[in-house]
Amino acid sequence: MKRIYTIVMMLMLPVALLGQGWPSGYSGVMLQGFYWDSFNDSKWTNLEAQADELAEFFRLVWIPQSGYCGGYSSMGYDDLYWFSNYNSAFGTRPQLVSMITTFKGKGIGTIADVVINHRKNVSNWVDFPAETYKGVTYQLKSTDICRDDDGGAALNWATQNGYSLSANNDTGEDWGGMRDLDHSSANVQTNVKAYVKMLLDDLGYAGFRYDMTKGYAAQYTGMYNAYAAPTYSVGEYWDGNLSAVKAWIDGTKVNGVVQSAAFDFPFRYTIRDAVNNNKWTNLSGSNKGLNLDASYRRYSVTFVENHDTQYRSASDPQDPIKQYVEAANAYMLSMPGTPCVFLRHWMDYKESIKQMIYARQLAGITNTSTTSQQAYNSSSNYYAQVTTGTRGSLLAAMGSTSYTIPSSYVLVASGTNYRLALSKSTETAWASVPSGEREDPFHVILTAVSATAGAQIVYTLDGSEPTASNGIVVASGSSVLINKCLTLKAGLLKNGTVSGVITRNYTVKNEDYDSYEITVFLKDPTVAPNNWPQVAYYCWDSNNVQQCGNWPGEVITDTRMVHGEKFYYKTFTITGSQYSVNFVFSQGGSTAGSHQTVDVTGVRETSFYEVKTQTNKYQVSDITAQYLPYLDVTAAPGDVNGDGVVNIDDVTALIDYLLGSSVVIDIQGADVDVDGSINIDDVTGLIDMLLAG
Repeated sequence: MKRIYTIVMMLMLPVALLGQGWPSGYSGVMLQGFYWDSFNDSKWTNLEAQADELAEFFRLVWIPQSGYCGGYSSMGYDDLYWFSNYNSAFGTRPQLVSMITTFKGKGIGTIADVVINHRKNVSNWVDFPAETYKGVTYQLKSTDICRDDDGGAALNWATQNGYSLSANNDTGEDWGGMRDLDHSSANVQTNVKAYVKMLLDDLGYAGFRYDMTKGYAAQYTGMYNAYAAPTYSVGEYWDGNLSAVKAWIDGTKVNGVVQSAAFDFPFRYTIRDAVNNNKWTNLSGSNKGLNLDASYRRYSVTFVENHDTQYRSASDPQDPIKQYVEAANAYMLSMPGTPCVFLRHWMDYKESIKQMIYARQLAGITNTSTTSQQAYNSSSNYYAQVTTGTRGSLLAAMGSTSYTIPSSYVLVASGTNYRLALSKSTETAWASVPSGEREDPFHVILTAVSATAGAQIVYTLDGSEPTASNGIVVASGSSVLINKCLTLKAGLLKNGTVSGVITRNYTVKNEDYDSYEITVFLKDPTVAPNNWPQVAYYCWDSNNVQQCGNWPGEVITDTRMVHGEKFYYKTFTITGSQYSVNFVFSQGGSTAGSHQTVDVTGVRETSFYEVKTQTNKYQVSDITAQYLPYLDVTAAPGDVNGDGVVNIDDVTALIDYLLGSSVVIDIQGADVDVDGSINIDDVTGLIDMLLAG
């Protein structure tokens, strides 16, 4: 009886109290599951097929308006049917329901695009479809059209053709092309309330994205949400003025309770300007987004691109992010608010965006997390922001790498103009490669993000839980070869206890790939004309995994003589047909620019390089063809001076070396009798070789 009483009391609460606009402390990320004309990529069947992958990263997916719009080439913004016809450009009603149901089973809520500012007509300017839903016929009338629709053009047509429009003007901005609805009309309100309730109850949507909310007063969004009580609601109030967006949110209140979140256009324009102008200090300041205001960040849905701002064509460019897309997403995903990732970005930068979302999840960042400026420098062009979550803090360092990440953080993801670092207090394992499918075998670097010095990693490859007695124990920074389909689980091992376990699911399509080793040689730049103090390799592979440590990379000390020249070298393993290694050769200092070369990318074979004259960054020449033919020759005992032939000059070089001369010899070639040491026996052996040959 007590349980029944509690339920009854809840049902007696005012409906408005159930609506809160958007949950507080919400940690999910949303995907905009479409872009302009994404008729194939956004088909309900295509999206449903990705449910397992999407569920690891997204809690919400926003899809196009799903009703029939009078044709099969519509993005849904010329909405026609609300109740009766759901065979759209993206699929059939059964396919839609199947996708929503599958998503729900995976923990993903589907967000409906609710287009109620305007509506398309059946055959003339004022006729709307009559639709029966649960025995009730719903139909808008000509008198539900705003009197000043289309700047008076609708009224002129109606008068000439014997129709009447509403006596009320629009409560928001006018929009030409379709009929603007008068939301002060009782009939419009009845139709909309039934429509949005049907989206939740019959189709299974979790919430709404209201289109073009500037077109009608905010109070009506509040009214419809108070009636339907969606868990999630976000309005497209397209305005870069922070005060205007806040006023719209406040305008949705019913009984003093906010009924909808809003897309954070002020945030979007801030990151757009920083990215497009490559000026990262533009991010500084407190008036740059809803998500920076403690009173409104709960209602901030952040984004960096959508279907209206994206580049479409040269003749229809819109207002896109023009460069550094990954950096823009990295900043968004490290901040409070609820981030909304654009489908086109997800498709094009999936690997890096996955790592960004993992970092957000591990720090425990929510829409109400606190955030603060860490550092910025206009002359060095960098900006750093720290957001503190429920498990740790996430540092976003944007722009120039001249900013030094504090020692209390561990770098976990990076790319052009962005670095993300988790605070050591997060206490978690980290994997350098996200879950997903790859063509060939690959390596994963496991890192301990921990305040405990020397914390180890314990991992399993069979999906079982790693413990102190179950799994392989390695040091932080160790590499694991993934050469088949498996589930990796890795955790921190400290004092016999495992914590901070992460799970990564890997699919390797070409499990039988025959890996091979390559060696990358750099001609000695420590001599004139460059006179470098030392040599370092900064390396990353085609999976964007660092192979030689953090910048400026690994100091290389291994050398070898090839055809009379000294080379520094390092060996790498090529694990797949699409796998390659990339390099920056540097002097090992922390200063960028004058101490490094340009990027050398896509290396899959043993190669030789030479540092050339400096112009901003040192240039690099590929001299493989000049030296590769001599690589095997110089490995043969006897070619002491590495000139490709064995003759009396090698005897002279070996004797000079043994007498203490500074002559440079090929170590392998000098050990003529291959006994592991270089002494007078090698001179005798070399002379015997020449006399016999």
